[in-house]
Amino acid sequence: MNSPLKILVIGCGNMGASHAAAYDKMPEFEICGLVSRGSSKEKLNQKLIGNYPLFDDYQKALTETKPDAVCISTYPDTHEEIAIRSLEQGCHIFIEKPLSDTIAGSERIIQKAKESNKKVVVGYILRHHPSWIRFIEEAQKLGKPLVMRMNLNQQSHGVMWDVHRSLMKSLSPIVDCGVHYIDVMCQMTRSKPVTVSAIGARLTEDIAPDNYNYGQLQIRFEDGSVGWYEAGWGPMVSEIAFFIKDVFGPKGAVSIVAKDAGGSGKSDDVDSHTKTESIRVHHAEIDSKNHFTKADEWIDMKDEPGHQELCDREQAYFLKAIKENIDLTDHLADALNSLKIAFACDESVKTGKIITLQ
Repeated sequence: MNSPLKILVIGCGNMGASHAAAYDKMPEFEICGLVSRGSSKEKLNQKLIGNYPLFDDYQKALTETKPDAVCISTYPDTHEEIAIRSLEQGCHIFIEKPLSDTIAGSERIIQKAKESNKKVVVGYILRHHPSWIRFIEEAQKLGKPLVMRMNLNQQSHGVMWDVHRSLMKSLSPIVDCGVHYIDVMCQMTRSKPVTVSAIGARLTEDIAPDNYNYGQLQIRFEDGSVGWYEAGWGPMVSEIAFFIKDVFGPKGAVSIVAKDAGGSGKSDDVDSHTKTESIRVHHAEIDSKNHFTKADEWIDMKDEPGHQELCDREQAYFLKAIKENIDLTDHLADALNSLKIAFACDESVKTGKIITLQ
């Protein structure tokens, strides 16, 4: 039997804790250390089956534990430094999205992974969700062009407002969250995005003067498809219609209808962000009197995985990529592409201009 892969978990907050929980119960992995600057590592260690070494400094942890792989779930402005250092030490990497807080930094990580012949998997959790996979498949049946409407506004307070304010030291909501849904739109259309435009508003003095905590982006694709996404963070954000996941094309529409997850009080609950519950498929075909010829279909997704199970699936894929030497060229290209589009939208907010993509 092969020895388990030694994995160092750097960042023990929401996502880091979920990934550590996955490794904790997978015999193919052996956690060799938990790293965080604050007390989150101690709190996490109490919840895990094992009792793992704790570190305040990731460089010391890398040197002392000599891991085979590293899980990076820190704030985006630290991703590049930690990833490059880990790759230089010969580690495979699972890294939370976005890959980096800059395009250049993301490209350096990808180049270093290529040079070191190590795997880098980016945490695009929706790619492992059977309901979202089905949502994309149904959207692809609607013809072209597509109209894609999505949002994830979060009325964050308490600890989540602390998290969001920290995130906004380096990224805006439409970059940090937007990469997920931009990636979904690109999968739905399989077309090249050509222009983006975006608007934003700074609704609090608690963030940097050059950032904003509400934004909406619009993308126009080469095939004529269009899409918008909006994201707002903060205690002032409305919870009304925070959960819209809707697509329509010439042949009809497909919508995620999450009656429970989309309800009041759920907007900053991470477990509700990936739930679909049900998918409604509408057929546009009409008869000579303009009446619909087919009733809407409901696809029940009650058995869909929860947030922790999705993280388990991500780590199973990470293991598979390492063990089976999966070519991740397209995976990393997609991660870079969605980030480039998100940053172009950020530029549009700050300049007030429509941005043409290269």
